[in-house]
Amino acid sequence: MKYRLYIEGGGNSASESAQFRKAWSEFFRKAGLSGKLPSIVRGGGRNRTFDQFKTAVANPKKNELPLLLVDSETAVAAEHSVWQHLGSKDNWDQPTGTDDRQAFLMVQVMETYFVADRSSLKRFFGSDFNADRIPQWPNLETIPKETVFNALADATRECITPYRKGKLSFELLAQVNPKIVADACPHAKDLLDTLKKRK
Repeated sequence: MKYRLYIEGGGNSASESAQFRKAWSEFFRKAGLSGKLPSIVRGGGRNRTFDQFKTAVANPKKNELPLLLVDSETAVAAEHSVWQHLGSKDNWDQPTGTDDRQAFLMVQVMETYFVADRSSLKRFFGSDFNADRIPQWPNLETIPKETVFNALADATRECITPYRKGKLSFELLAQVNPKIVADACPHAKDLLDTLKKRK
């Protein structure tokens, strides 16, 4: 069974789309999934990503299982499954025929992965990067996305190229250490563990 992973984001141009897929493939390769890399689909906007996932579910292909990966945007209640969170946050209904192992969250945004791995940020941005401006949060997935964005902007404001979404995001994603991300972000670990168990 091969996984086809529909991921929120990816920019608007063909070059950004290619960078997006390359970055995610590198992230998964570094996580130890070289022989089990999922097919990466750039979803674009949040609702468009979900629509593509639903279409794939409604039109199944032999030996291929569609998965969904989107930002949680907000904290995930401890008692909520991924589908319960998406139902309450986006009013999305779980598509018929899917299970709880087909939807995953970046909590609360992809940039949370970046602040989890300070060493990669330091290597990427160089000596002008100020790690002290990113607090040592004990539970990273509880930190609001605006706080994460502001911390990244603050820590890189004196760098030649301060952080901004787009091409820089993809370059950073390819640099971070998935093990460090998984240790800090339980939902990321859940995704990686699922991909590693592919039959």
